Amino acid sequence: MTTYRPPPLSSFPRIGAIFAILCLGSIAAAVAQGTAPAAPGVNETCFACHGDKDAKRADGRSIAVEGAAFAQSVHGEMHLKCTDCHSDVSAQKLPHPEKLKPVACASCHQNEVKEYSNTVHGIARKGGSTVAATCTDCHGLHDIKRAKDPASRTNHANLEATCGKCHGNDAMVASAKLPGGNIVSQFHDSIHGKALTGAAAASAPTCTNCHGAHTIRAKSDPESATNRARIPDTCGNCHKKERAQFATSQHGQMRHEGNLAAPGCNDCHSAHRIQQHDLPAFKTQVINECGTCHADYLSTYRDTFHGQVTALGYSSMATCASCHGSHEILPASNPASTVSPQNRLKTCQKCHAGASENFANYDPHANRHDRARNPLYYYAALFMDWLLIGVIGFFGIHTLFWFVRSLRARLARRTDSGNTEEKR
Repeated sequence: MTTYRPPPLSSFPRIGAIFAILCLGSIAAAVAQGTAPAAPGVNETCFACHGDKDAKRADGRSIAVEGAAFAQSVHGEMHLKCTDCHSDVSAQKLPHPEKLKPVACASCHQNEVKEYSNTVHGIARKGGSTVAATCTDCHGLHDIKRAKDPASRTNHANLEATCGKCHGNDAMVASAKLPGGNIVSQFHDSIHGKALTGAAAASAPTCTNCHGAHTIRAKSDPESATNRARIPDTCGNCHKKERAQFATSQHGQMRHEGNLAAPGCNDCHSAHRIQQHDLPAFKTQVINECGTCHADYLSTYRDTFHGQVTALGYSSMATCASCHGSHEILPASNPASTVSPQNRLKTCQKCHAGASENFANYDPHANRHDRARNPLYYYAALFMDWLLIGVIGFFGIHTLFWFVRSLRARLARRTDSGNTEEKR
């Protein structure tokens, strides 16, 4: 019969000595009964020290590992040994050195680590950053769970909080100079963020739907899903109908020809602050977004009844999208355009049911300064300007003369009064 010889106490770290003594007592009792127990497994040996919740390194940092959490993790389910990840540790050579090599996730997850190395986080790490997110920042350490697990940090419902540890932390945003500011708080208040807490939580987009998981790249990178050229396709993954309309629109055609100055989804809707399109606040504010490119048209629109009422915050008036459309905008020269001569009356009748052809000839962007486009309006406005100047000038001069006359009369009365007193 083979006799089991337990390792001497000196081979156990000090913190596991008590555990070792108890084990030796059990082993001695078993030997006395003539039965030798099986040697402890690798994980059991590791947990002899690391299972103690008070286990710490010399510098005070905890080295405790919760056994139950590891057992319920994806690695625990796969029955991985501690040494599968901590490859420079041997259960037969204890205690191990205090400083170990970093765990190489690439030994199993080669493709994911390769993708990560080219991401904004991976590149930042190569550049010396100590705060850029790594595998453990998103997935955890010994409690890693599958993404489909509701308790996983990378579960669809939990990604906002996971990314928010950095991108929703004002102190981290400031110290690391993260672009966009506190984008997680912006996202949380957006239509997508609100949907994540509602009935559509399973289908509502979260961070990885737009940025990717292991392929997150800076928006300046042509391969990034959030690169300006690729934004319509990224949004189009969910908004297929709007993507198709945009592709055939004037803006979409300009982009297809390589003109990236043409607006894309985020120019009108923003990136992380996207609001519901039928809210009054969005309807009245998006007009200003149109004005970033079409400043002259915004100016002339603001001169109209529609423009002045919407400037007061009323969304029931016609806005840019009411006449031109939103994703399907076409030039007036295109017969399919909602503002083409063929369709203009129909467009007006959406609000003005009894509108006639003459009504539809109204120019919503009449420019009082453009003589070629609106000669009658130009001269009428010019006449009104000079009339106003003339009236104000005439009555201004009249008032000035009247003031001088009144002043002279008052002085004359005072002089006459003085002379009368002297005679008395």
